[in-house]
Amino acid sequence: MTPTETPIQPRDWIILVILSIVWGTSYILIKKCLVVFTPIEVAVLRLSISALAFLPLFIRQVRRIERRQLGLLLAVGVTGTGLPSFFFPLAQTHVNSSVAGMLNSLTPLFTLLLGMAFFGLRSGPARFAGIGLGLLGALLLAYFQPGSDDASSLWYSGFIVLATVCYATSTNLVGRYLRDMPTLTITSVSFFLVGAPMWIYLFGFSQVGERLATVPGAWTALGYVAILALFATVLASIIFYRLIQWTNPVFSSTVSYLVPVVALLWGVVDAELINSWQIIALALILSGVYLSRK
Repeated sequence: MTPTETPIQPRDWIILVILSIVWGTSYILIKKCLVVFTPIEVAVLRLSISALAFLPLFIRQVRRIERRQLGLLLAVGVTGTGLPSFFFPLAQTHVNSSVAGMLNSLTPLFTLLLGMAFFGLRSGPARFAGIGLGLLGALLLAYFQPGSDDASSLWYSGFIVLATVCYATSTNLVGRYLRDMPTLTITSVSFFLVGAPMWIYLFGFSQVGERLATVPGAWTALGYVAILALFATVLASIIFYRLIQWTNPVFSSTVSYLVPVVALLWGVVDAELINSWQIIALALILSGVYLSRK
């Protein structure tokens, strides 16, 4: 524990559970959205609604930051929500929602790997072994997907791996450079900077309006996107970045222990096929996460 860290409190574990339920549900919501909207439209809608929700906070909080901090906050927004909002819908055109949630458990491993490479986190044999074990589990999980083409599944699973790298980058940036910045400032400014430009595409180039007028179930799908934006992006991100400041990046990223369990349960409810290889692969990933934290 570093001098700037505080002991983990019961409150912190409760927050982890709440976040896991919110984020674990997001993958099945993305799946439902893709029935009507394209992956790009899902991402643009999610980011646009998030930016609109953050607008009042952005107006108040942006005056509290220095110009030199804008670049860092933009980087947090791009990695924390911008790119992942595109990667997950793209992946889930060929990857089950339960698998997407299980692959997200790679986030703590990449948080450690990037922390050791760029943010001064101490390395060791156990951590390297854990990272290797987790990556092996991810490869097995992506390969052994029932009812899908192996090469296609591997390729599209790569988008989820990229998303976890993005999450790990954002977590380390906040934990290293923004511990003293108010959580509302981090989330409102960083996410608005990423989401506001999406309005141009949404209203100028997308077919969202036409789909809402002509496609059955489009308004229901829009409701799912709104839930993603307001709860899984806006509310959960505010809570998550506050948790990083209360604890540390590695503890905060362990929400990924619980997220795959929630995603797996939603997959079972939605009649997705689950095989024994996937359970073994998930066990390898979580074991790698545990070992790397020793």
